[in-house]
Amino acid sequence: MGKKDKKKGKGAEKTAAKTDKKLSQKMKKELAVKGEDEIEKIVAQIEEEERKQKEVIVKIVPPPSCRSNFSFSAHPEKDELILFGGEYFNGQKTFLYNELFLYNVGRGEWTLVKAPGGPPPRCSHQAVALAANKGQLWVFGGEYASPTQSQFYHYRDLWVFHFATNLWEKVNAAGAPSSRSGHRMVCVKKQLIVFGGFHDNLREYKYFNDVHCFNLETRTWTKIEPSGTPPAPRSACQMVATPDSKVLIFGGYSKVKLKKDEDKGTIHTDAFLLSPDKNDTSGLKWKWSVVKPGGAKYSARCGVALTSAPGGKAYTFGGVFDVDNEDDDDIDGVFYNDLHSLDLEKFVFRTVTLSGKKEGSKPKRRRRNKEDDEDVSDDEMEEEKGVKPPPEVAEVQKVSDDGVFTVTVGPSLATSSDTVATADNSTSPTACHPHPRMNCGLAVKHGSLYLYGGLYEKGDQTVTFNDLHVLDLHKLEEWRTLVSCDIDSQEWFKSSSESESSSDEDEEEEEDEEPMDTD
Repeated sequence: MGKKDKKKGKGAEKTAAKTDKKLSQKMKKELAVKGEDEIEKIVAQIEEEERKQKEVIVKIVPPPSCRSNFSFSAHPEKDELILFGGEYFNGQKTFLYNELFLYNVGRGEWTLVKAPGGPPPRCSHQAVALAANKGQLWVFGGEYASPTQSQFYHYRDLWVFHFATNLWEKVNAAGAPSSRSGHRMVCVKKQLIVFGGFHDNLREYKYFNDVHCFNLETRTWTKIEPSGTPPAPRSACQMVATPDSKVLIFGGYSKVKLKKDEDKGTIHTDAFLLSPDKNDTSGLKWKWSVVKPGGAKYSARCGVALTSAPGGKAYTFGGVFDVDNEDDDDIDGVFYNDLHSLDLEKFVFRTVTLSGKKEGSKPKRRRRNKEDDEDVSDDEMEEEKGVKPPPEVAEVQKVSDDGVFTVTVGPSLATSSDTVATADNSTSPTACHPHPRMNCGLAVKHGSLYLYGGLYEKGDQTVTFNDLHVLDLHKLEEWRTLVSCDIDSQEWFKSSSESESSSDEDEEEEEDEEPMDTD
């Protein structure tokens, strides 16, 4: 590079530094008006408070409060489910949590575990429960939002909770992935595999498609460079380990900036398989390959919950697909409450149809699936009736406060010969499903599928759940509600813009009314 190029490069760096400084000063003034500290200071204060706690507190409590974007796992050694973190928004303020709850499936009770020196509050992190040393919960990354959502802090820390001692341990290992949230993490052969995610500081954002490996025996991080064509950068994809120690990745979301106030978002519907090299003993040689799952066509959506299950299966529930409203240039979210199973050996989707319970009905005819020795209902293979899925390629225009936002649906997961599955938020006519939602939690324990929390948009209001449901995966009759949630009575504080909009509408309605005839 010549001298002119060097000077040009240094000049650009100085300009960027000045711009960042101006933005930082502007941000400080705005935060001062809101009475809010800088996000780094807030997080540091929280961490200090966590360090001050000295004793372990374990107590039976009511169900956790409403939340979404938490982690929900089955305890590998006990009859318990593990819930950690999450967030809640009431229209004006955001709440982040670092609570650790255990749900005993036999007694139907919740236990709160408060341990010294734990991780600060977060959401959109990842957690993996392992059986080692009487049970461990490994947590990586996530984000913290200030109460006004004017600041975001992304973590790159790794924690492990030891169930034998009820203590948290922060694992300080060099080479960790960069700070992020919306990533995915699974365990394969004593290794934690981390993929994707995003980082957003309100000035700029970045999506990732890098792969990192944490060796649970040596406690070291390694960035791996798989051969083949990788997935495009994305967050919030579905990621699950297969029975033969491979990793399946499908779906997800990303966006790119077109110009100052215009972004283009993509809902990804492609699928990839990350496979280890058969001749590699280091565990660091992997390759990417494209896969096309068959079976029921899985419509484009975001915010899907996924969990793996014994017998080489995984289950997905819910999600949302945004469609534009041509009448008022607004976005309407189509929320789902459909349940799908995924064969992790054949990569085949099936729409799970529940039979429901009816008095006086004839016994349901069943057949035996020889491959996994599990009862599968005939209805499970049938097509659910519903609205035709969103097109394989579509664009959605959203006009927001920040400008125009375009959503593009990527290539479809399934082939044209696949059976079309339900794509609206309708349910089986004979069995009740949980309310449509996104960003909820799924976990399988003892042949039953548990669903907790998540959120749903009701007009301008965001409804957040704290309900708990269970489905017997062998009978597939109906969901049972263990903890209910009254969404109509949930508090919601309108923002100033919403209040002004409603008052304007009220004024328009009064002007349209004709004066009463008193003659």
